[in-house]
Amino acid sequence: MSPVMFTIGPFEIRWYSVLILIGVILAYKIISSEMNRFHIKNDFTFNMMFWALIAGILGARIYYVIFEWGYYSQNLSEIIKIWHGGLAIHGGLLAGGLVVYFFSKKNGADPRKMFDILVPGVIIAQAIGRWGNFFNGEAYGSAVEYDTLIKLRFIPQFVIDNMEVNGVYHLPMFYFESLLCILGFIIILIIRRGKYVKKGQIFGFYLMWYGLIRFVIEIFRMDSLMIFNAKVAHIVSVLMFIFGFYLISIQARKPKLDELYNNFDDEIKY
Repeated sequence: MSPVMFTIGPFEIRWYSVLILIGVILAYKIISSEMNRFHIKNDFTFNMMFWALIAGILGARIYYVIFEWGYYSQNLSEIIKIWHGGLAIHGGLLAGGLVVYFFSKKNGADPRKMFDILVPGVIIAQAIGRWGNFFNGEAYGSAVEYDTLIKLRFIPQFVIDNMEVNGVYHLPMFYFESLLCILGFIIILIIRRGKYVKKGQIFGFYLMWYGLIRFVIEIFRMDSLMIFNAKVAHIVSVLMFIFGFYLISIQARKPKLDELYNNFDDEIKY
């Protein structure tokens, strides 16, 4: 599978870049629709997402480069070539999340509600972005027999045909993660219409869901970022799950009608 979608003169348009762009556009539409439902100004939405996106891309790249410094220290020109792949979602979530938190605080918004509004768009963008790994030949799992992949009837044939690496077939972990992110997106859309769901609990669910998904995915992945003898994503996923559980639990202890997500804030000025 070629990572290049098409060329224009000396320029290559890569599937990885195009799919990330599609994910960003879809995420923006989903998020801005929910922002409008709460009468939040378009300027606030655009500015917050713009700076969070910039920080997210930079954070994802820096995070990846740090844990692959052995390679990049010998190939410094490759550091800026993000279209070749190498964006770590955990780094992007951390950097983008920090921007959202401080941007919300600065403008008088509740960061918990902002995160709640953002996560459906984020997780569907993740689902789409994983296909960029497919075209780049990344995020594949442990070696398996061809017949094993065929028996897993929910894997499309064109995916199976492109899971051969150096003459050996591998599990398409990018595909499994994409499907589970789509499922998480659907569950979040259902949860956020709940009458008694509180601010921060949707975000908490996302952290638990993606933390659990990624922990399991990393068990089988062959190209994980490592720190000493541990997979970085395993450590981060456990922390995500714990923090998500904490958010849900602490809000659940509050009175039933306090801090409801679907309440309209009369004091909104942003």
